[in-house]
Order: sequence, then C-alpha cells, then structure tokens
Amino acid sequence: MWRQRQPEKAGFAPDLADRLDALIQEGRAPGLHGVVVARHGDLVLEHYGSGADYIWSTPLGTVDFGPDTPHDVRSVTKSVVGLLYGIALADDLVPEPGEPILRHFPEYPDLAADPRRARLTVEHALTMTLGLQWDESKPYTSPENDEIGMELAADRYRFVLERPVTEDPGRRWHYSGGAAALIGGLIARGTGRPLEDFARTALFEPLGIGSFEWTAGDDGVAAAASGLRLAPRDLATIGQAVLDRRVIPAGWVESTLRPRVPLWNDRSYGYLWYVTPDGRATATGNGGQRLFLLPGLDLVVAVTAGNYNGSDQDATPRAVLEDVVLPALSS
Repeated sequence: MWRQRQPEKAGFAPDLADRLDALIQEGRAPGLHGVVVARHGDLVLEHYGSGADYIWSTPLGTVDFGPDTPHDVRSVTKSVVGLLYGIALADDLVPEPGEPILRHFPEYPDLAADPRRARLTVEHALTMTLGLQWDESKPYTSPENDEIGMELAADRYRFVLERPVTEDPGRRWHYSGGAAALIGGLIARGTGRPLEDFARTALFEPLGIGSFEWTAGDDGVAAAASGLRLAPRDLATIGQAVLDRRVIPAGWVESTLRPRVPLWNDRSYGYLWYVTPDGRATATGNGGQRLFLLPGLDLVVAVTAGNYNGSDQDATPRAVLEDVVLPALSS
C-alpha cells in the first residue's frame, strides 16, 4: 500500500499536478491513460484519464481508468520477466546466464546439433543478442510479425530457436520478443510452474500486488514478451522494489541494470531493461507504456497510454517525465 505525500515534502514544486494538467490541456500528452510518480517510497502524484484501450488487439472500447484498472503494459512485461529470472536464479531453479540455452530445451536435439545454435547462452537471450533472424516491424496484428507468429505457433520455443542464424551470438542487440519467451520458458521449466503462478507468489504477492492479468498465446502459455496487465500503481510498486532491492536479489538488480550492449545515443541494454551510464533504467512497452527508474533521485515514474503502434510512442511518456516531473523536481 502506497503512502501518499504532498509533492513539496518530496522535493517537488507544489503545483506538480497542475503542471501535468496543463500538459494534457495543451495536447502535449495524447493518449495518456495513467501516471504514478513516487519519490523516497511515497506516492506524490497520481492521474487517470479516459480513452480507447485494448487487450493486445482486442478492443475494450472507451475505458475510464482508475487506481485499480488493469492496463496492458506490453513489452514492459519483458523487464518484469527479467526480474523474475533473478528471483528464480537465487533459488537455483534456473540456469546461470552463461549456460548454453539449448541444454535446457532437450526436446530439440536437431537444433542443438547445429554448432552455431549450440553456442547460444541464456545471457544472449537476456541481452537480445541471439544472432537469430527476428522481425517485429510488421503490425502487431499480423502473423508476419514474428512475435505474433510465435504466439500462434504450436511450439513457441522451437519457433524462436529455429529462426535462421544471421550472425554470431553476442555481437549486437536485435529486438526480439522471442528472447523474452525463452527466458519465460526457462522460468516455467525450472520452477515447475506456469510463469504467471511463479510471478504471483515470488514477486507480486510479496510486494502487495493482489491483482494482475497475463494474456496467453494460442498454446495457453503466458506471453513473456508482452502479455502482462497491471494497474499503474502496481507497475510503480515493482519499480520501487527495484530501487529498494526488495524481493528481487540485490546482486541481480546490479547485473540487470549494468550496461551490456550499446544501443543508440547514451542508451545501452542490460538484462531486458534499457539503461544509461548514469544509472537510469527504463522498461518500455508498445503504446507509450513506461516505467522510469531514476536511482540518483530515488524517483519512480509509471506511465500508461493508448498510442499503440503509433509513429512516436515515446512522445507522451517523455513529455510527462521531461516536461513535468523533472522540471518540477528541479524547482
């Protein structure tokens, strides 16, 4: 349960909420559904709007959002799955990152016999450096998008692991929902439980998150790439747990948020999180879903939005963070 605090007592300008309202009224945060800002472990700003929403591609109509309304967090799911892997690893339930990944999918001896695939490790999946062909440039309503193709496949793990080899693993980052699916599969196999069940008892319930949903593919397996649905408050709770090293092992948090693969500008990729050299971390999802962690400021900002498949999905969450939250903090 969040403790609420006045913005000025957390180092913000007292008009923090008014600044967000102005941003919305000026049309600079289109599609904004929810915002939760927490500092020093206290809730200092909460906003909910209305708008058209979806569960994946299934329309929900116009939704009036509130503190308990679940929302697709799309690929933020990947970052949560990365945290779950660390929890399972601490209990020796899943392989170390350096282990060959096909060793833990023994039903594919034909793929393991390929020396190029035999080199794939768990870490290559955690860092999206598998070196396998993967294309998510098509709409997320089309089976030509590899994530959707994977969700429609009879065997999602073979679908990923048999993709054509395009380069040596570990060389460069290439966005892949399939990489997250492999991590989810390792968790399910190692714990002997469906991913969503392990998430409930290992992460959500210990953090006081009592309600969540997890969309599954045609095979009934929870989509580790994009299926999680959480209320923004609960998304912020996970972010605060990362900052506080609570429930998630501290050593895994350090490993997760360490820059490992260069991306663009000052961004790098850690273990299923986007990170910067100054310690900031972001979990990102289609439509404008964001979980911003700023450890140096002890600040968590969760944003949900409905700009799915838009050309500039970063605009709304970036405006919330850079045009409202940070300026109010500096003043």
